[in-house]
Amino acid sequence: MPYYDFIAPAYNELYGKEQLSKISLIKKNIKISREANLLDVGCGSGISSDFDCFVVGIDPSFNLLKISKKPKAMALAEKIPFKENSFDYVISITSIHNFEDVNKSISEMKRVGKRHFVFSVLKKSSKFSQIKELIVKNFKVIKEIVEEKDTILFCEKIF
Repeated sequence: MPYYDFIAPAYNELYGKEQLSKISLIKKNIKISREANLLDVGCGSGISSDFDCFVVGIDPSFNLLKISKKPKAMALAEKIPFKENSFDYVISITSIHNFEDVNKSISEMKRVGKRHFVFSVLKKSSKFSQIKELIVKNFKVIKEIVEEKDTILFCEKIF
């Protein structure tokens, strides 16, 4: 059984406070209208999907998705099941280091997003430098916030 399916019942207890803190920080730095739609890539239990707009989450963990109360789909970041330019905002909170193919997942998020992106990247990940480099290469970084465990990058699509 994959790790996140195994820990699903305790996920919010283990990571909830940390995730809510990041979401609060993100909300303070971007204003998302109620009419916007947002894709949460690696949504887990849905705790990172707490935005006051239409939110869809994707995650490969069936057991975590069962916990989420938001619309969701079981999917990999490397193969997002939505059309090009489907979402006003695309976020990925402390999950990108878990993706099998980071380059492909960034390409997919860029494909389905219209303009605004937020990536929260785990600083202690062995892939941190590679991930940050790929984000900088594929997006215009508008703002960077370094917090306790993550670096949060607020980005726009390069046209």
